[in-house]
Order: sequence, then structure tokens, then C-alpha cells
Amino acid sequence: MKKSEATRLTILQKAFELIYVKGFQTTSIDEIIATTQVTKGAFYYHFKTKDDMGLAIITDLMKPNFRKIFINSLQNSQNPLDSIYDIMFHLLIENDFLKVEYGCPTSNFVQQMAPWHHAFTQALHELSKEWEQALAESIEKGKEAGIINKEVNAKEVSVFVISGYWGIRNLGKLENSKEVYLIYLKGLRSYFNTLQ
Repeated sequence: MKKSEATRLTILQKAFELIYVKGFQTTSIDEIIATTQVTKGAFYYHFKTKDDMGLAIITDLMKPNFRKIFINSLQNSQNPLDSIYDIMFHLLIENDFLKVEYGCPTSNFVQQMAPWHHAFTQALHELSKEWEQALAESIEKGKEAGIINKEVNAKEVSVFVISGYWGIRNLGKLENSKEVYLIYLKGLRSYFNTLQ
């Protein structure tokens, strides 16, 4: 990786960490520059505006991470329901970066930026649709393998899983406790049992 590419990646990673904790609107470019220890010139060399950097966080960090966590895991899955549950358990209980008090980074971006910024809305919608499609394809494979009831609507399951995850992240943020995650996971497991 070239030095300029490494600098750009460092800015994105550090900015993402700051934004996850503080929110996009309240995180300033000066804070990002101070955290990354790059010059203002270096920041503006890579990003014209803070919004430009925010979009790069979605496309260059969040999308590849989503692909790795969801799409790749589901493509190699023998049992999609077990795999989806395991992914949710990992994200909610075991993941060290995702903190209960800060919620879900993607959901936070949706709430903070989507209503006011078309480019953010489009990028986040693409991310959500990729996730939905990966889940639906996995459910369809499970139906073909006889693991999931053939009458199950894969899109309904996908939307339910995504909305449940985003919702429980917000509830966890409000309660500042992972206890609510355990209740959600128990309910998710019970729901999945009805699909077999």
C-alpha cells in the first residue's frame, strides 16, 4: 500500500471510530485531524469535505466489512439459520468494537444523515440491500436443502432480521445493557425454529 493510500485509510478508520462514539454531525474535521495526526492539507488532499469523507467511510470501510461478516459467512454456510444466529450473537455479544452504549454504526448513520443527505441515503440503502439480498439468498439455499420450510418468504425473514438487529441495537443503547440483547437472541432463535 502506498503512503498516500495508507494515510487515507488511517483517516477513514480514525474518523469512523470518532464518529461512532460522538456522531457524524458533532464530530469536527479538526477533531479528526487531531486524532489522525495528519495535516489539514493531507485531509483535504484526500477528501474535499467532511461529507465526502463520510461517504468514503460507508463505501470503503463499512461495505467491505459487511461483505466479510455477512455475505462471505452466509455463502459458505451449511445451515443459514444457524449462521445468521451466530453472526447476530457475535455482533451483539462478542464483538469488541461495537459497544452497547453507541449502538450500530450503520443505524446511527441512517438516523443522523439519511433524512438530510441524498448521497448518504443512497449509499446506506445500497449497503442495506446487499445485506438483505445476502440473507434472502441464504434462506433460499436453506429451502432448497430442506432445512427451511419451502413456504417461508425469504425477503420477509431478511427484513425481519435486519430491522430486529437495528432495533435491538437502539434499545441496547437506551438501556446501556447487553441484557436486552440476550432477550432478542432468545426470541430470534425461537423465530428461526418456526421456519424449519
